[in-house]
Amino acid sequence: MSFLRSGASLLLILGGVVLAAATAQETTRPDAGFDAKAAERFAKLALACVHKEYPNKIAHVLNSDADVAPPRKLTPAFCGCYDWHSSVHGHWLLVRLLRTFPEAPFAKDARAALKQSLTAENLKQEASYIKGEGRSSFERPYGLSWLLQLCAELREWDDPDAKEWSANLKPLEDVAVERLTKWLPKLANPVRIGEHDQTAFGLGLMFDYARTANNETFTKLVRDSAKKFFLADKNCPLNYEPSGEDFLSPCLGEADVMRRVLPQKEFANWLKTFMPQIPVGREESENADWLKVAISPDPSDPKLAHLDGLNLSRAWMLEGIVSGLPEDDPRRVALEAAADAHRRAGLAAVTGEHYEGGHWLGSFAVYLTTRRGIPDPGPAPSVSPQEQE
Repeated sequence: MSFLRSGASLLLILGGVVLAAATAQETTRPDAGFDAKAAERFAKLALACVHKEYPNKIAHVLNSDADVAPPRKLTPAFCGCYDWHSSVHGHWLLVRLLRTFPEAPFAKDARAALKQSLTAENLKQEASYIKGEGRSSFERPYGLSWLLQLCAELREWDDPDAKEWSANLKPLEDVAVERLTKWLPKLANPVRIGEHDQTAFGLGLMFDYARTANNETFTKLVRDSAKKFFLADKNCPLNYEPSGEDFLSPCLGEADVMRRVLPQKEFANWLKTFMPQIPVGREESENADWLKVAISPDPSDPKLAHLDGLNLSRAWMLEGIVSGLPEDDPRRVALEAAADAHRRAGLAAVTGEHYEGGHWLGSFAVYLTTRRGIPDPGPAPSVSPQEQE
């Protein structure tokens, strides 16, 4: 009998592992109503900027006169879209939409743009640039995390071009993983701001990449780092948000990474302590005023335009938090109502009228509407990967 019980337990665990692996992959199924025609305007925003070299804001360390060069010489793959990280996630946008709508009218132009950028020669130069003296903190963690998201997208796509681009990216991918692997153990405290340096958001993208790459060492490092930084947190100061130039929510970003690294029951309990502000009464919950939509006072200002992106990232983080809760959790109503309000406001702001927002808001809109980072729906695994450790 003990043998039978042991065998049954093993089958249960193996079944949980298989199911967890199957449901951990992010879906490319878009939201209802988001079709190829709707996607085209976001694709056009990226196509208009990935090879637009100027205006350009570079974070460039000069070691000598030899380092004085235009962006196309310094970082030839990602020299457009105003800055390096925006160029990276602009290329991610094109890959994501090609995977989602492979026969769309914009697909040919998107594929051609990716072929132009993601050559082996260009990406070797990118890797060489990052490894240059004085650049140990280059685009860390935001740009490097988006780079890994691009790598993950290509790894998941069964397409001949994608396989070639993924191989071309390998030198740069390896540098990014090495750089982040060395940095995270040295980071004594998380960065809790609403802009690029936010630790929680970067960890979320890193974690999703690590699972796709089957990099168990990096997965463990990211999970352990998130727990080290956030597991003991209580009563997040949601009423302090947003700051005037936020495009990421410190509180929601933290919750969105913790739902990735904690088993469902543990996450649900942690969230009660961390974010007690979430309404639970139905009448109160259906009113999204507990988390008001942000309003940009000037979308033509590069920093103030951040608030339009905040609505988009809040929406996907709220949806991510919902995905980590049990189906009968009473907080889901409030979270879903807030996500819907932020979604509508955020998508309405992606007009492309001002380059200050147009060069990056499309990427955030696509991340939201294609539900990147949200596991495919399905029954919860009997045993989660975290619970087996």
